[in-house]
Amino acid sequence: MVLLVQLFLAHIAGDFFLQPDKWVKEKEKHKLKSGYLYLHAAVHFLLIMAITGNPAFWQQALIITVIHLLTDATKLLLQTEKTKRGWFFADQLLHLFSIAAVWAYAGRSSLNWHALSEAAVLIPFTAVLFLLKPTSLIIKNVISKWPPNSMTTSKESRPTGEPVIKVTINESLQHAGQLIGIMERLMVFVFIMYGKWEGVGFLLAAKSVFRFGDLKDARDMKLTEYVLIGTFLSFGIALLTGLLTLKLLGK
Repeated sequence: MVLLVQLFLAHIAGDFFLQPDKWVKEKEKHKLKSGYLYLHAAVHFLLIMAITGNPAFWQQALIITVIHLLTDATKLLLQTEKTKRGWFFADQLLHLFSIAAVWAYAGRSSLNWHALSEAAVLIPFTAVLFLLKPTSLIIKNVISKWPPNSMTTSKESRPTGEPVIKVTINESLQHAGQLIGIMERLMVFVFIMYGKWEGVGFLLAAKSVFRFGDLKDARDMKLTEYVLIGTFLSFGIALLTGLLTLKLLGK
């Protein structure tokens, strides 16, 4: 089990934390001609070798890397703007399947590398990383199908009786929603780890209170549904991740 989590950790680090947006844009633009495609694969290989800490594992690491490279190349060649969301999930599922297959083939080998070989440290650490950018991108891709209205309109009348249409643009801080989601998921995870389920309920209630005013003022059902879907997805993934972590830790 430790090996499987180590491989998953390497995947998260390589695909979400050590792949700048510049690399992604260059790969989508130049596809197989982009050097970042092959650099990205090399980063994955080095991460697997570093995290497992076993030089003898290089063949399995190379297999995972080659499959990762072929999967990314296929996605770049076949995806379009309309199918990008679907290819994101297909790409991730294929990566995870290849990791699981190599792990099963390796016979669940026990590899050691100080703290990362200790389940009590490795499992929660990987869970926290998953709740950061990977989960944010998953939620973003899920709810991108239903973008909310960026502005609202209202009609008013001048003293002369002439109607006036007012347009209000709904603005927010850049990346504020993503940051709020990350913080709430981490808080939910910590509450679950310490068995403080009342904290999860309080957090959900508090967010509902803060959001109520915005949704009431907007009077936009689509925006309300959009926020609710994002909120329940964020809390749901955090809850499942916390429960799975407890299960893996035998608690």
